Amino acid sequence: MGKRAVIAFSGGMDSTGLLLDLLSQGYNVKAISFNYGQKHEIEIDKARKNIQYLFSNGIQVEHEIVNLESITKLLHSSLTSSELNVPEGHYEEEQMKSTVVPNRNAIFSSIIYGCALSDSIKFKCDIIIALGVHSGDHAIYPDCRAEFYNSLNHSFTIGNWNSDRVSLYLPYVEYDKSYILRRALDSCRKLDLDFDYVFSNTITSYNPDASGRSSGRSGADIERILAFDSIGRRDPIEYVKEWNEILSEAKITEKNYIEGK
Repeated sequence: MGKRAVIAFSGGMDSTGLLLDLLSQGYNVKAISFNYGQKHEIEIDKARKNIQYLFSNGIQVEHEIVNLESITKLLHSSLTSSELNVPEGHYEEEQMKSTVVPNRNAIFSSIIYGCALSDSIKFKCDIIIALGVHSGDHAIYPDCRAEFYNSLNHSFTIGNWNSDRVSLYLPYVEYDKSYILRRALDSCRKLDLDFDYVFSNTITSYNPDASGRSSGRSGADIERILAFDSIGRRDPIEYVKEWNEILSEAKITEKNYIEGK
């Protein structure tokens, strides 16, 4: 059977980097995407494209899409509500809390844990649950912090038989997006994959336009833009403006936040 992993695969930059990381380590991966009525649902299409790209390069990944659209009306967030606009600005500004989807990661993790536990019983093997949460999420998203997952994992462990076969893997929880990209570059080299093509099939923007182009102005956008710049690369996705202009605006937003403007 080899090493097995179940991953939360949104189709965004972080989970895509994590998928590459696991594959480069020789894991057999089951990737689970969630449709929960998010405004940036295009991320699921991006996830499918990268799964297809991997397959065309001889790498098979089992990909499941879980439809949770029916819960959208129960969860109040600017990511799911047509009545709320996704805020723009720095990722750590107070208004970004409107992008929190209540209990989202606990809901996703519960489903992923159940899947991993089921597969561990079915295949009689150990399995890791891999999540791409990182340090940049900690200020706004309490359900991306290590203590949350440690507590959640403890509850799952005491609430299930055979839980000793399932473990949690959070390789980025103390690192930022720049670290994720550097790891992804190494993974692509090991797997002989085109880094720019892979990441052109991701999206981080919470408010892309009707054509699927990233706005460059949501907090998640700005964090991504600055991460690519920090490793000396141009982001290969399409933005509503040219890269140089998008990068300049992101740097101004970062500077104003640091200076308290």
